[in-house]
Amino acid sequence: MRGLVFFFCCLVALASKYHSLNLTLNYRKTYEYKYEGQVKFGSGKPNRAESGARIKCNIKIFGESPQVFILQVSEVTFAELNGISGKCDFIQRPRLSQRLAAQLAKPFKFEHINGHVRQIQAAPDVTETTVNIVRGMLSFFHATVKTSPTVYELEEAGIHGVCQSNYATEINKQTNNMNITQVVDIDNCRIKAAMQKGTAHAVLDKETKQRGESMISTMQYLYTIQPTEEGGMVKSAYGLEQQHFSPFNVKRGSFRMEAKKEMVLIRVSEGGKPPNVGQLQNRGDLVYKIVNSDANIPLVMQDRTQPKAKALTMIKQMAEDHKNRIKKETTENTLKVYQLLRMLQDRDLDEMWVELSKNNEHRRFFLDMVAEINDDRVLKFLQKRFQAKDVTANEAAQTLLIAMNHLQPRPELVEKAKEIMNMEFIKSHPRLWPLAVFSFGSLVYKHCAYHSPCPQAAVQPLLDLANEGLRNRNETKMFIALRALGNAGHPGSIKTIINFLPGVAANPVDVSCRVQSAAMQALRLTARRDPHNVQEIAMKVFLQKNCAPETSMMAIMVMFNTKPSAALVSTLTAHLERQKDIHLASFAYSYLENIARSKTPDNHIMSTYCSLAVKSLAAKFGRLSYNSRSFQMDMFDDDFLMGASASFNLLGGPTSVLPTEIITQTKYFSIGRIKRLMEFGIRAETIKQLFGPSIPGFKGDFSFSDFQAIYNVLKNWESLPNDKPIISAYSRMSGQELFFVNIKKDLLEYIKAVSPSAPKGTPVWAAIEQLERGLSWHWTKPLLTIEVRLLQATTLGLPVEIAKYYQTLTGITINAKAAINPPQAQHLVDLMNADISLESEGVVGFTKDFWFFHGINTELFQCGTEMKSKAPVELPWKFSAKLNVGNRVFELDIPACKNEFELISFSSNLFAVSRNIANLQSPKRTPMIPDEFNPQQKPTPNNWCPKANMCAKSSMYGVGVCVDYEIRTQYYNSEYPLYSIMGFTHAAIRVATKPVEKIRFEINGKPASHPLTIRHLYETMRTIAEVFEDFCNATPQPVVSIKAIAMSGNQNLEGFDVTLYNPSVGDTLKAQMIVSHVGDAANWKMCVDASAQSPAMISWGAQCKPYKISVMAAAQSSAPKPTLEAKVQWASVPEELVNYCSRMERYIPGMALLSGFNQTCESNANQEVSASIVCASSDSIDVTIKLPKLCHFWMIRIAVNHQNIVLAIQMK
Repeated sequence: MRGLVFFFCCLVALASKYHSLNLTLNYRKTYEYKYEGQVKFGSGKPNRAESGARIKCNIKIFGESPQVFILQVSEVTFAELNGISGKCDFIQRPRLSQRLAAQLAKPFKFEHINGHVRQIQAAPDVTETTVNIVRGMLSFFHATVKTSPTVYELEEAGIHGVCQSNYATEINKQTNNMNITQVVDIDNCRIKAAMQKGTAHAVLDKETKQRGESMISTMQYLYTIQPTEEGGMVKSAYGLEQQHFSPFNVKRGSFRMEAKKEMVLIRVSEGGKPPNVGQLQNRGDLVYKIVNSDANIPLVMQDRTQPKAKALTMIKQMAEDHKNRIKKETTENTLKVYQLLRMLQDRDLDEMWVELSKNNEHRRFFLDMVAEINDDRVLKFLQKRFQAKDVTANEAAQTLLIAMNHLQPRPELVEKAKEIMNMEFIKSHPRLWPLAVFSFGSLVYKHCAYHSPCPQAAVQPLLDLANEGLRNRNETKMFIALRALGNAGHPGSIKTIINFLPGVAANPVDVSCRVQSAAMQALRLTARRDPHNVQEIAMKVFLQKNCAPETSMMAIMVMFNTKPSAALVSTLTAHLERQKDIHLASFAYSYLENIARSKTPDNHIMSTYCSLAVKSLAAKFGRLSYNSRSFQMDMFDDDFLMGASASFNLLGGPTSVLPTEIITQTKYFSIGRIKRLMEFGIRAETIKQLFGPSIPGFKGDFSFSDFQAIYNVLKNWESLPNDKPIISAYSRMSGQELFFVNIKKDLLEYIKAVSPSAPKGTPVWAAIEQLERGLSWHWTKPLLTIEVRLLQATTLGLPVEIAKYYQTLTGITINAKAAINPPQAQHLVDLMNADISLESEGVVGFTKDFWFFHGINTELFQCGTEMKSKAPVELPWKFSAKLNVGNRVFELDIPACKNEFELISFSSNLFAVSRNIANLQSPKRTPMIPDEFNPQQKPTPNNWCPKANMCAKSSMYGVGVCVDYEIRTQYYNSEYPLYSIMGFTHAAIRVATKPVEKIRFEINGKPASHPLTIRHLYETMRTIAEVFEDFCNATPQPVVSIKAIAMSGNQNLEGFDVTLYNPSVGDTLKAQMIVSHVGDAANWKMCVDASAQSPAMISWGAQCKPYKISVMAAAQSSAPKPTLEAKVQWASVPEELVNYCSRMERYIPGMALLSGFNQTCESNANQEVSASIVCASSDSIDVTIKLPKLCHFWMIRIAVNHQNIVLAIQMK
């Protein structure tokens, strides 16, 4: 019994000793620690580059009161790492160390209560970046310590945010210290210290994200806690954070960040006078604070003093650099200009405008680039321009479109954008006002993407506009408001939208079908935010008997944006089984088929539902083929975590042979998100009244009579109403409508001005007169298409950033001058018999730059992994042309290029980068894959370094095309497909030249008694006949003569002459062509004789004699089984062609077997290849191919459905 009591007393004593091991600081003591934090970025593989940064310092903590302490940092050193892994070390940067030490030397005050750091205070001039570094140090004094249980978890605030922590504690029996392991789930924080930008239109999709992760992070802390009278004192602490990131699936290789820090207690002393802290400001708690990141572009490090002067100089320099053509070497400077502009004040922008607006080049560059400031400053600037009316409507449209769509989605900016939308300048231009309204809707969508729930006030101006249009029966306002509401995608707009839909609202209003369609489309983005209500509305519209078929079809498309349940798909299927509208049934069935076949993750579950629906409906609707249909193709790859889909939708009804709407959509899937790329739509408005349900005389074979039938209908266009659009069209990008146009009768009136009788004074004549005076035009446009950024806290208090930037700089330069002889033309018809000459030179080109960054990004330094890609395209021209339409003569002279040039190229490389503000002139950038491979390294990776230069040159014309490429990369099997971007890549297509004076093209057309028709060309393409041994009795007149001649300085001519003949007699249709080599002692010719009634030949060589082949193609539709046959025979062919075909012939059996062909042996003609396609049944065809020598007979049966889409292959 005494032993038991003694044991119990020991437990009580032990418990009392450790009952209070919360991290504590004694305000009567001074603590000194040594601190080191470092971060590295790389791939984790040997012989690859890495970069990093390291901060070392000493920390002193003084007590001011039991819960308030002062931290002072001293002996600060900063070092950079950049080079090949294992072959380089950190290098100290004294200048940046001094700059950082000056900030950290100022005292910091913080509260420490129950083992947790509360409020932090710092001097007003201390930057937030410095405070965040201090947060990284203080996070070692922030933990929840429990002695029982030894394993526990809880949610607590830390430097990464409010996250789940898992603790494990252990008592070291030798030292009596407590060892604590803390693991923080920083991937799933409830409140995360992070910021995303540029992803509002890339919708996060649960099913897509389940296919794989692109980023995984871990955070682990190790503490050694020494028990004291006050509680637990941190004797040493260690933190390790690892982040694995890939643009693809992280399990197939990743970029890596390793951030680690360590703090060791040096001494504890009694007393100690705390430093004089002076005036301090509250900087918040321990959670990392995002620094204003707009000016901290991760790819740029430059001196930010005097930003206005620097921006002015750079804009002027860029205008000069790209004045004549895009200078690809300097396109990256646009990012530096963006950074400088984002640092300016309102008055700076006004002063820059005064200086730059006087020069057209400077003015254009400034307006294009100021739009990227993306906050209230750009709105204030534009507001002043619109009030002063010192910009044109075209300039206002371009700048406003970019500025509004790239604006930060902050509440105060939404309010400011309302003012812009309602300005008199905007409303006074009929094309500018819709653009402003659409852009405002896009801003509301982004605002709602980052603020949930989204306030109703944000979308209220658009609701008011829609209600006003409905109240006043103003269809234009209704239409514009509904399309803007579609951009906004605000759930609060549903109650207004249903007022425009039949059978949904309590008090339905009769509106046109085009307004109903716009109202249904207005729910396309709301479908993801409020799927239940949108499903209910879409089903009600679909069930309406008096609803236009195209509106019901639109309802189906919107319904499937909500990801309907199996029950809803079953309900839709049940109603389709009773559907009597064949056009609606055809569209719905094809739409269900598309989803049933889909391979993308977002349709994974729905594809099962739709497969069952298709099976149920196939017997009734499987053979329908109407002009209301949906077509879709898609793909997805789990290793890349990428996919794409494209759809083509025809929406129509029985009232017109034309579809009412044609909609094409494309989507892109990447790392768990879905982004709508481009969408185009065309709606047939009043033009449907001309065509009706059929076109008189239209057969469907697109012969001349078909085009004549369409023309006869269009001749009645003047009967269409003046106030209604004939056709309307729109375009959307990222799901946001940017452009909408109505084509009315006044445009057709404008087209009439191009008629031969058009007199001087019309727009066409104005353009001709301008060409006679001489035209010189230059246009450039920089466009930052993508700026996607993700910033997160690290345990060091430094921000890790993943960023993508994509920009295009486009330039066009045109110089042209025309001459007309005789010059007295009064009407366009007079030009038909005039000699017209035109001289022109210019260049069109663009350079696309793409950057990817994964690393630390602050205003003081940057380090990380950076990919840089560049793709310039340039097409210069210079020519002189002569034309006489009446004589059917055309001449084109192209002077030879003196120097070769790159037509298109692509280069890309991955680097380990280091930059710091104190050493701007010496940034470090090391290729991730070394330029020189070491084959002796271990472990040995796969080194892939192909390099080639291939040219195809014409000695005759003095021009050639060369393709160069070089790739240097290393890869491990576990890194597919990441390794594809981890090395150097360069590819280019160059135009090479040799001395030739010029190249002349001549086209001489003569009238013939039998003009070539489209049907004639379709028929003669199927058969080619016997060589014309070249026209002994009679030579027909040429129809067209084409010459391509190279002229050298010594007046030597060399080239080719192509002559087309039409020797048709009566109903016998023939076509003949002779290609002749022009030059000294040239006798090479190619002769082609084609006839619709007889088989035929091609011959070539000297005087068309040495080599001959014949080709026959015929269709037998009257046979029991319709058959299409083709046959090629040859008498003699060049030896090179024989050798090439013989080599190819060896691969055919294997390729045929892989394609599903069956092989049998037969005796075939020795110099003949034949093929036949036989309609074996109503839903299958047989394909037979016969080759010489190999004696093979293959037959394959391809089963097709009634939409002519291959579904399966069956062996016969």
